[in-house]
Amino acid sequence: MGQQGQPMEHMTARAFEIAQFLERAGWDKAMRKPVTGDASARKYDRLSLADGTTAILMDSPPETGEDVRPFVAIADHLRVVGLAAPLILHQDADAGLLLIEDFGDALFADLIADDPAREIPLYQAAADVLIHLRTTPKPELPVCDATWLVEMVAPLFEWYAQDADATDQAAFTTQFRSFAERATAGDQVLILRDYHAQNLLLLPDRTGVEQVGLLDFQDALLGPTAYDLVSILQDARRDVSAKVEESIITYMLTQTKEDAARFRTTYAILGLQRNLRILGIFARLCLRDGKAHYVDMIPRVWGYVWRNLAHPELEELSALLTALLPEPTPTFLERMKRQCPHKPIP
Repeated sequence: MGQQGQPMEHMTARAFEIAQFLERAGWDKAMRKPVTGDASARKYDRLSLADGTTAILMDSPPETGEDVRPFVAIADHLRVVGLAAPLILHQDADAGLLLIEDFGDALFADLIADDPAREIPLYQAAADVLIHLRTTPKPELPVCDATWLVEMVAPLFEWYAQDADATDQAAFTTQFRSFAERATAGDQVLILRDYHAQNLLLLPDRTGVEQVGLLDFQDALLGPTAYDLVSILQDARRDVSAKVEESIITYMLTQTKEDAARFRTTYAILGLQRNLRILGIFARLCLRDGKAHYVDMIPRVWGYVWRNLAHPELEELSALLTALLPEPTPTFLERMKRQCPHKPIP
């Protein structure tokens, strides 16, 4: 018999592979319950044994382009430098299967929704993790340089600003490259990239920076110190007010004594780059993958784009993008939704 009593002969090849993996790990008797995942092809289940012990099954099918090895390597590094990444309990990297430590359900996003007064303290705790990373050894990873920043904006024109012609795109690329070079000229740290309130969990039984449980860091790079702060304070999934954002930026600068003007300019450049890319990614998730609900987050991301463009150093980019980017009006967004495939593409 397979997982939850399903006969082996009636299981899909993947389900059979997972059942064998769990048997090897000693978790074949566990109950399984799906856990909300992300925009990737990865799937997550919480496993529960009769004695109450739990773990998380990460299912990352290799044929979808997923690879669990970076997650394992970064998790190991983060724990070595004193941060809370899940222990890897069992792994089959070739099959794309991991059994990892269960950090529970106390997501920062949910804690803040239940009690908005916790937003500042939790975001300060998240900033403390980033401050800690500045003082730790860096692993061997690709670098987020100016070329990478420019190339990663490509989905914007492919999926969101589809009417921008080649000349307009070239003009933006030329202008933005000089800003990208400024943003990547300073010190580099480990950047986790998907550093936001739905990937951070409160671990109250731990102390210091280890109270912040970290997830979804497999795409980590080396990059500018402001990158992950932008990620959490300009969150595409939830509103972060300009007041809260300013409070945490000020907290970060007070703790690090970094040059404030330079940091804020870098922050605005990275914020612009990140949110322009997200506009393209969310449009792609709808138009290509049939995930229409991402369209509903586009106005928030649009707001972050213009929050960054309000920085006086970005005035020339503001003028150019005003002409290039379609405003996400209700009519524009509804038209995008109508173009979504009816069934998501696996």
